[in-house]
Amino acid sequence: MPEVRLAFGTDEQTPLSKAVAAYLAEAGHTVECLADPAPWPEVGRVVGEAVADGRAERGVVCCWTGTGVSIAANKVPGVRAALCGDAETARGARRWNDANVLALSLRLTSEQVAAEILDAFLTTEPDPGEAGTIARIG
Repeated sequence: MPEVRLAFGTDEQTPLSKAVAAYLAEAGHTVECLADPAPWPEVGRVVGEAVADGRAERGVVCCWTGTGVSIAANKVPGVRAALCGDAETARGARRWNDANVLALSLRLTSEQVAAEILDAFLTTEPDPGEAGTIARIG
């Protein structure tokens, strides 16, 4: 898997958030923890800004449901955050939506499933045929 520069944030430190950060680093990615922990609106915003301004290629955000950080990240222009609960959804989010921020639920995601989701999110490239559709987002 090629190295990816990642921004990471979570609204609380849990075994899963620690496992996600460790898994990304062990896989050889450059991981900048920008919010660990911080309120979920800040987590989504700071990680989204890092992706939007090019400091990170992609971002990973976590909160209890994953919904709040996803909403907050999507408020940043240029961010396409996707809340994913399985690897196939993460693949589709990259392939068809060019998602650049992954949101994970701290409540529902096991460490094993998180690893599968992260691998899919980091190895799947956008479908070039979707570029026009993605551009319609704004």
